[in-house]
Amino acid sequence: MGWLHRVVLSSLRYKIALLMLAAVCCALLVVGGALAAYEVKDYRQQALSDLSTQARILGRASASALAFDDNEAVRENLQLLSNHPGIAAAAIYDARGKRVGEFHGVNAGATTVPTLPEADGASIDGDRLIVFQRIVEKGEIVGAVYLCGLSELRARLLDFLGILAGAMALSLVVTGFVSAWLQRAITRPILAVATAAHEVVERKDFSLRVERPTEDEVGFLVGAFNRMLGELGQRDAELSSSRRSLEQEIDERRRVDEDLRNLNARLEQHVAQRTAQLETANKELESFSYSVSHDLRTPLRGVVGFADALLEDHAAELSEEAQRKLRIVYGEGLRMGRLIDDLLAFSRLGRKALQTVQVDMEAIAATAWKTATNADPASSARFELNPLPAVQGDPALLTQVWINLLSNAAKFSAKRAQPVVSVAAITDGHEYIYFVRDNGAGFNPKYQDKLFGVFQRLHDSKDFSGTGVGLALVQRIVLRHGGRVWADGQPDHGATFYFSLPKEPRDDAL
Repeated sequence: MGWLHRVVLSSLRYKIALLMLAAVCCALLVVGGALAAYEVKDYRQQALSDLSTQARILGRASASALAFDDNEAVRENLQLLSNHPGIAAAAIYDARGKRVGEFHGVNAGATTVPTLPEADGASIDGDRLIVFQRIVEKGEIVGAVYLCGLSELRARLLDFLGILAGAMALSLVVTGFVSAWLQRAITRPILAVATAAHEVVERKDFSLRVERPTEDEVGFLVGAFNRMLGELGQRDAELSSSRRSLEQEIDERRRVDEDLRNLNARLEQHVAQRTAQLETANKELESFSYSVSHDLRTPLRGVVGFADALLEDHAAELSEEAQRKLRIVYGEGLRMGRLIDDLLAFSRLGRKALQTVQVDMEAIAATAWKTATNADPASSARFELNPLPAVQGDPALLTQVWINLLSNAAKFSAKRAQPVVSVAAITDGHEYIYFVRDNGAGFNPKYQDKLFGVFQRLHDSKDFSGTGVGLALVQRIVLRHGGRVWADGQPDHGATFYFSLPKEPRDDAL
């Protein structure tokens, strides 16, 4: 089959010949199939009709004999069927359904005659034709006829197929001669175009042309091919010129790319140096903040201690104004101590490694509320704790987040007649969003970008105490866990502080 595939598909001539032969074969097969189907249908109808006619003739001939119970005449009528070789078996039944006589032809074979007659009708059983017909005499049923004929359909089909095969063979021969003539008239110019195209591909010579043989569609194809060669030649010249220009541009761009790579390398080196310098500066700044805060605690402890001692031991010796000023020194000393503690916590946070475990946020929020309200026993705020999902994180740091947020909520809502602080959470696709809402003093939304800065305060310290470090600490802890923090609020309408934590801990969490 390999050589046949190469021969048939390698040339247009063979393809056209094969197409014509296939078309003729398909047409002959379709027509032959249709004729064969018609022949089968017609033969069956004709054979059943003939057998039914024979049954009527036999019934009429035997009607009188059945009426007078002349069984011998009936049998003689059945024997007359021996002149019909197409009948394999026959039988005649009386009015009571009793078989009076039967006949078996030469080609009967294993054909059996039914014991009782069936309803009138004709049917086909394999290669046998069966007819049952009643015998009526003067309006009364006097018996029934059974005929079984042999079908000659197979023989007729074989004869028909033989004729069809001969017609197909003759048609294919005629088609072969016609296709050979068409090949010379049609495929020769096309093959000339194919040869020219092959030479153009091999030699890149667009000056070749094919002679136009006729003015029909094939001639139009040849003319179009020649025009295409002319356009290709022109475009090839233009492409050669463009290619040279493009090569020059590529060389220029290659030099520019090389310069850019060198510049990027220098920039990366410079960025690396600056990053290292910034990291060093940040470490030095943290160390300096820690050292300053730590060193300030000793003298400040002395100031607060001596101020407290003076108030306790020498209050009687001091005037009221001196006592007032001394209490101011004592209070400011305590405030400075809290500020130093917050600075130390903020400084330590950058150096402390996260200890990530499963954290029960609902439990630590309840504990944080107790811690926040114990620091201010006068607080009468109502605390609403809704279900909170657990999360992976550092329990100590997350506890500090809740303490700072709840302390702020209790502090800024303390002046309300009925202060309320509520805690809840929202589950997003990739994170949990927790929030603390109060009905307190609120804040101006245009200053919300300053909320989480160190020492940034939106309220007067006379109205609300604080160091301005708590929210900065909250932001730093949440960012280290791979989350984010933000707030909403309006003056005198309360505030809501949100922070989100990822459902799955980030690998790059600091």
